[in-house]
Amino acid sequence: MELTIQLRQILRRLARAPIFTAVTLLTLAVSIGATTAIFSIVESVLLKPLPYPQSQELVALKYTTQGNALKSAHMSTPDYFIFREQNTVFQDVGFYGRGNKGVGDSVNVTGQGEPEHVQALIVTDGLLPILGINPLLGRLFTRADDSPGGADTAILTYGYWNRKFGGAPLVIGRTIEVDGKSHIIIGVLPAGFRFLDQANLDLILPMKFDRDKAILGDWLYGGIARLKPGVTLAQANADVARMIPIVNRSFLPPSGVSQKAIEDFKLGPSLRPLKQEVVGDVGRVLWVLMGGIVLLLVIACANLANFLLVRAEGRRQELAVRVALGANRGRIARELFYESLILAVLGGLLGLGMSYWALRGLVAMAPEGLPRLHEIGIDGYVVLFTLAVSVAASLLFGSFPVFRYSGAGFGSGLRTGERSMSESREQHRSRNVLVIVQVALALVLLVSSGLMIRTFRALTQVNPGFVAPSELQTLSIAIREGQVKDNEGVFRIQEEILRKLETIPSVSSVGLSRNIPMQGRPWKGFVFVKDYIPARGEVPLNRYEFVSPGFFKTLGTPLLAGRDFTWDDIYNKVPVAVVSEKYARQYWRDPLNALGKQLRANPSDDWREVIGVVGDVRHEGVDKEALTTVYWPIFNFKFLGAQGFQARRDVFFTVRSTRAGSESLINEIRQTVLSVAPYLPLAEAKTLDHYYSRSMARTSFTLVMLVFAGSMALFLGIIGLYGVIAYSVLQRRREIGIRMAMGAEKSAILKMVIGQGIKLVAVGVGIGLVGALTLTRFLSGMLYGVKSSDPLTLFAVSTLLIAVAILASYIPARNATKVDPLAALRHE
Repeated sequence: MELTIQLRQILRRLARAPIFTAVTLLTLAVSIGATTAIFSIVESVLLKPLPYPQSQELVALKYTTQGNALKSAHMSTPDYFIFREQNTVFQDVGFYGRGNKGVGDSVNVTGQGEPEHVQALIVTDGLLPILGINPLLGRLFTRADDSPGGADTAILTYGYWNRKFGGAPLVIGRTIEVDGKSHIIIGVLPAGFRFLDQANLDLILPMKFDRDKAILGDWLYGGIARLKPGVTLAQANADVARMIPIVNRSFLPPSGVSQKAIEDFKLGPSLRPLKQEVVGDVGRVLWVLMGGIVLLLVIACANLANFLLVRAEGRRQELAVRVALGANRGRIARELFYESLILAVLGGLLGLGMSYWALRGLVAMAPEGLPRLHEIGIDGYVVLFTLAVSVAASLLFGSFPVFRYSGAGFGSGLRTGERSMSESREQHRSRNVLVIVQVALALVLLVSSGLMIRTFRALTQVNPGFVAPSELQTLSIAIREGQVKDNEGVFRIQEEILRKLETIPSVSSVGLSRNIPMQGRPWKGFVFVKDYIPARGEVPLNRYEFVSPGFFKTLGTPLLAGRDFTWDDIYNKVPVAVVSEKYARQYWRDPLNALGKQLRANPSDDWREVIGVVGDVRHEGVDKEALTTVYWPIFNFKFLGAQGFQARRDVFFTVRSTRAGSESLINEIRQTVLSVAPYLPLAEAKTLDHYYSRSMARTSFTLVMLVFAGSMALFLGIIGLYGVIAYSVLQRRREIGIRMAMGAEKSAILKMVIGQGIKLVAVGVGIGLVGALTLTRFLSGMLYGVKSSDPLTLFAVSTLLIAVAILASYIPARNATKVDPLAALRHE
């Protein structure tokens, strides 16, 4: 009953101070809402287990490589057979294909209306059971389905089943034409199925590994295993290390590559939890953002503590009277704490609502590569976290008035106007400390924001190796063996499409390539240089790119020496190659020296003459250094040990046009492709600017979040400093009046008050600089072109805060110069 009465009194008191209550609730709602929103992302991405039964038993199979610059490698076909048959630690092993997009591959679906390019996941028969997946309809793959001579079968995802077949339950047993081959539909997966973080899968197809054709070194596949009960990750790694020599002894290397060359990669086991494989390196970014938002919450609490101290100071006489009338200090303390708790809980509820809408915005602007994006939302854990943060915030900002105004000696407040000097100093000290804390934490956040701004600026100034990406329209096609069997026929179709694309109005040039910059997975392979003997343990591994004549011109990649490929080179089977500037300098120090040199991809290939050197292209992303790259003709003869012609069946067209990105241009391109090959659908019709922007998306996302936190921290710091200085002027009216009565100039009063603000900020800046130098080291992995201890950023932020101190102190200082000495003395 007593508690109910107290709560009603507190609510009435807050209602009578609408401005104070509104400002406090808004401050709490924004800070708690931001904290909740970021925690929702952290919880969904980093803390929540994967949506598979006993997901802690799932591990990703990978290798470390010490003999080359790759540092890591995926699984190979021989690994699959040996691991599945001879391991002692796994319940089962499953492999999956890694296509141009990293996981899964694209396939053509025909015979069901208009040709369609869809995403397929190619797996061994054990993979889905390892993940604990049960079909909604039909069955999963068996070993017979996964055998080279088995029938061609397919499993539909729930979304594709509904979109393509209208959710018809009789779909099992029907056929679907995939890449020119009929596949029997044997199952439909449940609606909630997601493989790792792949969002748009349509079909699941069997891998069909052929043991007789397996060779060492084709590290092209992802691997997942489920540990046996009680087996640790260390034991699993030890077992894989035991099996690596068995793999190398049981299978042959590729044609022209020695067994020693494979062993020189020095493969080692690098198994890790599957969750870690899904999340990748995004954890650092999210924890940095979480830390920044928590700092903002602490700043908000320090600001509110100052508000409450001033509010409690205004109630000093009332509280003292209540103590004199018999109210014990515990009751006073409880009442002050309840007021803080009510404000925090109400602010937390508002913040929870704000976080819902903030999350929608954050998910919309989140980088495309952010894992588990679809799982982000507000669940029970997030609600509990919000409640815990609200209570913690109430303790943090509410403890100051509780300790200050419910302690021993508080009854002396009855003596009106007799505030002792020690009491006055103690009150000012408390508020000053809170302002210093705000300034120090604000500096840390502003320095972090400044470093990210400088990083983003540095990235925008990087030469990516191409020009005007917004004018480059890219699209892909895939010609399968079931559609066109011979390689020369594939190339003729691709060339005809290229020629026709060049005739489209506004198109200035067209290029053909296996990959486009900043998209897809790189192909790295051996490159042997004539008369060059690698150092002991050196593996001549470089990036492969396959391009047509005119590709460099279309991209705007400069030709530094020599010439580009020509169509005569391709038609006449001339063995030539083009290398990147970085590759030329690594081997011959100067691009001109590279011309005429000879290299090859396989010891059994013909030597190819280097005819040109082009500028470096940042294929991996703006923030990744350019790799040493060798460019081969898009259509090869006697390449990688093979006899005859080789064509790239999955290719990209790059079209330079002022209409890039427009629906009209894409439609014209689609009609052009269909006029040549009616069975070929277009895929990934995006401008190169899309991939260019995506490569900086994580940096821009972090930048926006830290700038938001830094701006809010700066705003709260201004409010806090202004409040302390204004209240100080109010408390010192008598002193200021005496000074002015004794002849003090207004300029001296102005200087005195502004100086007080500058002193507080200077102390906060000093502490903040130490904190920034310590904490911003966590940003080092996210920075580019700037160090975490960048002196320019530290100086600029410090100067900004000093300027803010002058600005925040000026208005109270000017009010101080207007004090009437006689009125001030009469009032006191």
